[in-house]
Amino acid sequence: MGLFDDFSRFLENRLEEFLRNNPHLELEMLLEQLREQEEDTIKLIADLKLQEKRSQEEILDTAQEIQRWHIRIQKAQAAGREDLVVPAQQREAALLREGSQKWGHMQGLKERITQSEELLRKIQERRQEVQAKATAAQTARTQSQSQQRLETNAWRNPVNSYSSKGDDLEEKFRRWETEDELEQMKRNLGK
Repeated sequence: MGLFDDFSRFLENRLEEFLRNNPHLELEMLLEQLREQEEDTIKLIADLKLQEKRSQEEILDTAQEIQRWHIRIQKAQAAGREDLVVPAQQREAALLREGSQKWGHMQGLKERITQSEELLRKIQERRQEVQAKATAAQTARTQSQSQQRLETNAWRNPVNSYSSKGDDLEEKFRRWETEDELEQMKRNLGK
């Protein structure tokens, strides 16, 4: 495993170095991560809201069941049926406990929804900040590339600022230098 860990660390270091050298790619990667987090959080909120709706329906069903048993208890008491009253009261108490648990579960879901919505808001804010930085970096990169192209073209295509007199001067110097070299060669051969 040591070799694999070393190789993994090496690749991570190379990736980090590459991203440091290409900050625009790091911003794009961060933007992609934020988009994924935003999507995941939106899905989580939708799932939690669905669970909350189911929980509310279960609470309503339990409340109706409690009401039904409460009416039965009253009827059994009115009829003097103590043999039915006690088990019905136990059933009602069990339903009340169940309803209380379901209520607590629903409150927990509501809290998680609130936290998830706050997280989503923060993710969206962060994504906007990173998007602004990425746009600024892209603009700067584009301007830098344009400037480099201009500078490169200036070196490739030097501006000829010499007039025709300058060209005549160049020609005179060439002739004089050539004649000077010929004279030098003649002297060297004559020795």
